[in-house]
Amino acid sequence: MKSLSLALLFGATLGTALAAAGPDDTVAGFWQQADSDGHVGAWFYFTEVNGLYQGRLVKMFKQPGEQKIVTICTKCEGKQKNAPMLGLTIVKDMRRDGEKYENGTILDPRDGKVYHAQMELSADGQKLSVRGYLGIPLLGQTQVWNRLPDDTIPAAQIPKESFGPESQ
Repeated sequence: MKSLSLALLFGATLGTALAAAGPDDTVAGFWQQADSDGHVGAWFYFTEVNGLYQGRLVKMFKQPGEQKIVTICTKCEGKQKNAPMLGLTIVKDMRRDGEKYENGTILDPRDGKVYHAQMELSADGQKLSVRGYLGIPLLGQTQVWNRLPDDTIPAAQIPKESFGPESQ
């Protein structure tokens, strides 16, 4: 009887773990970006809009040696020019294909450049490999972001998508 109880408990635990990392998991939710030294740079919030995924900046952290956090995207172009950094959509138009997300773009607000992008969600849904590149994926850089809990920021406090003054 004891071994049956343990087997049922193990089965329930395994079932819950598999359900948590099932095929319906998406990138939707909160993600933490950190540099190769482990310094947390930002939190992003991903949503699905018309079948495409986008991620906007919802929290920034001061980096070692920084005097202050840049709060306006002065180097961005188009409707994002001079937009507040919080709420700025950084990752755009990612089309899901299983655990991979392709054909999107990623903005580097430090210089205003937009790069091609692709992402891949880990099997357990807790890591997101984000790759920005020029031309072909071989010419790029990948960061691994970590999923944050769904309640990281209360829904009412998530920064709305931001646009520059000339687009409002």
